[in-house]
Amino acid sequence: MGAPRPERADAVRNRRQLLATAREMLAEHGIDKLTMDALAERACLGKGTVYRRFGTRAGIFHALIEDDDHAFQERVLYGPPPLGPGAPPVDRLIAYGRARAEFLIEHRGIVRAALDGRRPVPMGTETTALSRMHIGMLLRQIPLGTADLDILAVQLTAALEAPLLLYMSASALTDDVSHAREQVTRGWQELIERICRP
Repeated sequence: MGAPRPERADAVRNRRQLLATAREMLAEHGIDKLTMDALAERACLGKGTVYRRFGTRAGIFHALIEDDDHAFQERVLYGPPPLGPGAPPVDRLIAYGRARAEFLIEHRGIVRAALDGRRPVPMGTETTALSRMHIGMLLRQIPLGTADLDILAVQLTAALEAPLLLYMSASALTDDVSHAREQVTRGWQELIERICRP
């Protein structure tokens, strides 16, 4: 099929402008005030440009998360161990899950706003596929006997995706965020240690 066609320079510029404007609006007014129409007006772009770029209001938040996720993936691929290369696979798996859970909780408002029932995977297939591939790669480096590593990678990936935040009470994510973060990251570590360390 060939490589995807590169985006036009004006489309790239518009995307950057829209994301920067969306971040400004979030910082100033919070999630509830960020709408497609308000974003178009504030960015001085046509509504059609915003709708073509994001499709839905949830699409704005999805794009914001995807943008921040690139920096997270850089840390996984090139950062220091144990999250980055150089640590034993179990330690990397624990570090990955802890960092991913912290990322979700840190971005909790945006992540919840990005959930859209019309998408086949709530957080988007690219992020999910990269996470599953990374977890699967680490699992293959750990002696796990006859375990079905493909399905195990899917199950562990699911434990680190946006719907996790829907299972947590809203008060846990607002009243005591540090406790929620500690619970989720500790739970991930205990899960991996039980699976991977006999």
